[in-house]
Amino acid sequence: MIRTENGSGRRILNFPAVHPCVNIASSTLLSSLINLSNEISKFQHKFFSSNKRNAKNAIRLIHLLQPFLHEIRENHSNLPAPVTICFSELHVIFQKLFFLMEDLTREGVQLFMLMESGRVANMFRVLFRSIATELDVFAFDSVYVCVEGKEDVLLLMKQAREGRFDFEVDDEETVMCVMNVLNLFEKRIVPNKFDLKKVLDYIGVCEWSEINKEVKFLDSEIGFEWLNDEKRKVEFLSSLMGLMSYCRCVMVEVLDCEEEGKSSKKFDSRKESQMILSCLNSDDFRCPISLEMMSDPVTIETGHTYDRSSILKWFRSGNTTCPKTGKSVSSIEMVPNLVLRKLIQQYCNVNGIPSGDSGRRSRDITRTAEPGSEAAGGAMKLLADFLCESLDNGNVEQKNHAAFEIRVLTKTSIFSRSCLVEAGSVPLLLLLLASSDSSAQENSIAALLNLSKYTKSRSEMVENWGLEMIVGVLNKGIKIEAKQHAAAVLFYLASNPDHGNLIGEEPEAIPSLIRLIKDGTDRSVKNSLVAIFGLLKHHENHKRILAAQAIPLLVNILKASQKEHLVTDTLAILATLAEKSDGTSEILRFGALHVAVEVMSSSSTTSRLGKEHCVSLLLSLSINGGENVVAHLVKSSSLMESLYSQLSEGTCRASKKASSLIRVLHDFYERSSSNYKASVIPREQFIHVW
Repeated sequence: MIRTENGSGRRILNFPAVHPCVNIASSTLLSSLINLSNEISKFQHKFFSSNKRNAKNAIRLIHLLQPFLHEIRENHSNLPAPVTICFSELHVIFQKLFFLMEDLTREGVQLFMLMESGRVANMFRVLFRSIATELDVFAFDSVYVCVEGKEDVLLLMKQAREGRFDFEVDDEETVMCVMNVLNLFEKRIVPNKFDLKKVLDYIGVCEWSEINKEVKFLDSEIGFEWLNDEKRKVEFLSSLMGLMSYCRCVMVEVLDCEEEGKSSKKFDSRKESQMILSCLNSDDFRCPISLEMMSDPVTIETGHTYDRSSILKWFRSGNTTCPKTGKSVSSIEMVPNLVLRKLIQQYCNVNGIPSGDSGRRSRDITRTAEPGSEAAGGAMKLLADFLCESLDNGNVEQKNHAAFEIRVLTKTSIFSRSCLVEAGSVPLLLLLLASSDSSAQENSIAALLNLSKYTKSRSEMVENWGLEMIVGVLNKGIKIEAKQHAAAVLFYLASNPDHGNLIGEEPEAIPSLIRLIKDGTDRSVKNSLVAIFGLLKHHENHKRILAAQAIPLLVNILKASQKEHLVTDTLAILATLAEKSDGTSEILRFGALHVAVEVMSSSSTTSRLGKEHCVSLLLSLSINGGENVVAHLVKSSSLMESLYSQLSEGTCRASKKASSLIRVLHDFYERSSSNYKASVIPREQFIHVW
């Protein structure tokens, strides 16, 4: 009646206990109650970082009750109603006690549970007072219980009432130590390592991976708190996260093998996900209203699922029906479809598609522009100074460690990026790119990639001769991952109007991107494509990309790739190149016209945005390529169907482009209709779209 898997999606210190149904059989209820008591007893072998005495006392008291429960089950097949009610209430209490034990021993939450130890002690007290109350009204006269069994129950009741489930002294002292460290962070004073070690030892968190789990948990809790209007715990959680981030960098000299250990597991789970997802239709992942991949699927009263933002707009517009069935709904309550959401994320990961959840994450990351608390801000600034010192004066291993930590810290935090740039990390990371150590080179270029998302860092990279170093990694990086990161850095640098042309002037920049596309891995192709697209915003790079023989590679991607995001990016580049006559000539020379028509008519590998780029490409080819191109397009009935569908189903820009292309084809047909015996395009389909 209860899941015993640790961390099964339940929020910490939230106890979703389920009351047994009214008609439950006595034997079933007792068996479930005994199983729950056994599960609670198993916690005696686990490590409790806080509330040690309270937890042990709780387990001991549950032990006292077990013989009584077994005796009742053995002697009674049916129980009187008052006894059943009492055991039902005990079942709910036992569930809550199990959840509490689970939280106290869960990995990654030890600091949080320590800081909540006073509240947890009170929870123990309330739960055991509740057990005593239920047993106090137990109808002993209606069941047979031996004298020893009844004495055990009476002893439990007495100890449950009188037992001191207090805020333990050791917990309180360690909490005060944490608060003192946080106060030092607020004043930007470096804390004593002895105090930090005392806290880490007390909660049993010493390895890098263990501390990292604490950071990830606190970050997720901050994310939940940001969904609340009050955001009461954001400051508290941010301070704790700042402390653990600082400890992860400063207190651990050797990284454990968490990342390596995950690699094989990730591979196995990826294969399993591919097998599961191959049986599913990806169209089911799209919202029936927006037709986009759902980022936050919710189910309404009728049982149909929509993206939260879309169905909210529907209801706020005054609609009181289900969009799919037209059935009236009495409530607009929405239930998150967590299973579908996980499947969508797995589908996006397996197929290399930017997750539909990325928009929500993009909004969430704005919360990281500020530290969340003074202590968190102070900790990050002290940490930035520490890491820059390691980069500047450390040995190779220390520099690599510092680069790795910067890579981790800047992955999702805007404030961390700003602190590290202000501390002078960019020039130091650029110097590390020349390292002969493959790990140091990869970590430094990955760190620079994260920092390049912060606008100020881009100028620093260019001013410190970073372009030549980054292109050097792109061209001759030791590992393919380093080359992939370098390509992505160029994309962000190219967003600056002054830098795009400078990148193009680097002799090896564009040729290296083309070679990376030939590597063939999805990440290599993806990063190179977005970098090339970014460079095309600067007109000087147009001819350079054509000269690098990009067109045949792009056409091959359209022919062979089944990846929606790669097809979309490729079409975006071709559409941009086709805007000029020399680009159109090259695209036509390599036979891209009929490929584009096939892509336009396909639905399996082309997104709505991809269709938009494809329409733009065909329109530019029609305008710049002459009547031969238009004549070829006019003969394709499937193309015309796709173009007409874009008028109603495509994006706003796709609709306008499709309208213009239909007019071009229509006008050509009208001019040449006298030369045709029969029309390929039925006249009744012609419409004027203005």
